[in-house]
Amino acid sequence: MAVNDTKLADAENPTAAMKCDSADDVDLAGRANWLRAAVLGANDGLVSTASLMLGVSAVKHDMRAMVVSGFAGLLAGACSMAIGEYVSVCSQRDVELAQLERDGRRGGDEERDLPSPVQAAAASALAFSVGALLPLLAAGFIVGYRMRVAVVVAVATMALAAFGCVGAVLGRAPVARSCARVTVGGLAAMGVTFGLMRLFRASGI
Repeated sequence: MAVNDTKLADAENPTAAMKCDSADDVDLAGRANWLRAAVLGANDGLVSTASLMLGVSAVKHDMRAMVVSGFAGLLAGACSMAIGEYVSVCSQRDVELAQLERDGRRGGDEERDLPSPVQAAAASALAFSVGALLPLLAAGFIVGYRMRVAVVVAVATMALAAFGCVGAVLGRAPVARSCARVTVGGLAAMGVTFGLMRLFRASGI
């Protein structure tokens, strides 16, 4: 009976039903954008930290040096991402508040719906840290140099493929192409970093 009443109410007031559906679509789109940003942040943390660790390992085979460099990269990257996101969202918020001021709509629902710079900064730092932790955990328990490098590359490859898949689903893009693009790009970054740092070791710099 309640379902029939709801359908009858929607039929009698189609405009309200359309507004409700539109609001739901906007809310879902906003959540998808947040999730997609989180996936991209985790991807950045993974690629940058894994590349840094492999670059250091190309010069020094010590496990401690590799792990410490990765942890330093995690901290520096998370702080950088948080500050950058905070500044970016603050700038966006200032522009939108100025527009609301010109339109005479300050203090309404539009102002309350604006993104929070603190929340955006925290989410960005957290996403980066999650991605950066993966190569750190992979390298932290393996003593042998060759095995440690191989495990870091393997874990990074699987995580890149997963991030590419999730990003494609959220962005409604071809999954296979997105996975390949993200994986190849991340492996290229790690390979270039490792190769160039290997030249430094060979030249004795």
